[in-house]
Amino acid sequence: MSLDLAKIVTQVSDMVTRLKDGLEERQECLQYALDTISRKAVDLEGLKKKIAASRTTWLVADLVDGLADHYGAPSLPDEFTVIATDGSHIDVNRHHATRCYLINIGSAVIGYGAEPDATLKSFPHLYSNEEDLVITSSNGKGREPSVEGTLLGIKRGVAECRQLAELAAVPPPGSTSLALLDGTLILWGLEAYPEFVTEAMLDKGFLTYLEDMRKLNRDRKLALASYISFPRSTDVINTLRVAICPYEPADCDRYCPPGKERNCEATASVRDRELFLSLLSPGERSARFISQSSVVRKHYGEHRVYFFYLRVDDEIARVEVPSWVAQDESLLELTHALVLDQCRRGHGYPVALSEAHEQAVVTGADREEFWYFVESSLVAAKIPTLSSAKSFSKRTRWV
Repeated sequence: MSLDLAKIVTQVSDMVTRLKDGLEERQECLQYALDTISRKAVDLEGLKKKIAASRTTWLVADLVDGLADHYGAPSLPDEFTVIATDGSHIDVNRHHATRCYLINIGSAVIGYGAEPDATLKSFPHLYSNEEDLVITSSNGKGREPSVEGTLLGIKRGVAECRQLAELAAVPPPGSTSLALLDGTLILWGLEAYPEFVTEAMLDKGFLTYLEDMRKLNRDRKLALASYISFPRSTDVINTLRVAICPYEPADCDRYCPPGKERNCEATASVRDRELFLSLLSPGERSARFISQSSVVRKHYGEHRVYFFYLRVDDEIARVEVPSWVAQDESLLELTHALVLDQCRRGHGYPVALSEAHEQAVVTGADREEFWYFVESSLVAAKIPTLSSAKSFSKRTRWV
């Protein structure tokens, strides 16, 4: 039976009413945030020190430039290449006797200039060996997490980065390129896993591929970035909350226990994208900020994640780059120019990422066909193919 929408009409109406009632309050919070970020008297160095010393219950961006600084789009190079990867996967299905999963990486390599060209490919890979199904500690101790769910999503991100590094090495010395990932450079989900999982996925995986791309700048110009459309982050807003806080330094647990009214709540309901939609003109980027994620601070080193906000027409995107891009003016300007150009060519979203996604996508029908093919292959090899009663029930008509 399908969803009966008639039964939630009243609930949707109540939700819309609540949202409408909160619009005026949100606008007041946004204006307060704009007034705070635009103050000429803000002591940037003093605020940096306060951020470093503060203890908050929310993620605060570290500062590089002036809070309200903004930069127009640099000019495009005559010849350049944009390389993008994206991925999808088929997760382990516990209702099947066969434990395996599939990762499909899509790629797009698009050249611009006198001789434009494009290469679109997909790279599907099946994982079924025991060493692919769990992450094992080097000392053999501790629980072995299964590669499924969140951890499989992380592994897919590592695979996307590996494929991107391989493709980025193809353009010849002297070339100019942008390597582009969809989503964040920060492997957030690792915070929930033991240290040996972080070592396997990040230290021996993701970061090694970032390093491979950094080294390519010896004989060419290669920028690396990730693109987050319609971001929900509040790192910069939280920086303003520290600025507003009357305590030196801010300490949420000590001075503002649950239930106590806080000065900083005046901006708490605003997201970064709302702030920069008011601050930036189309094509402009914001100042650079540094992520203070614990996984970044502990592990990323010279690949520490910086980010800026970019206005593309009426949308604000978050663009993340490693420190070696953020601290190199020519690579930073190249990133700004090419990401913006890609969005303009792709009706608001980077066209190379769109093309990579099309190569990577795995539909519901694809998943069904995949499992049917796996089971058929097992039957042909005369291997028992037991599955759960729940799985059988879903695939069988009954009265």
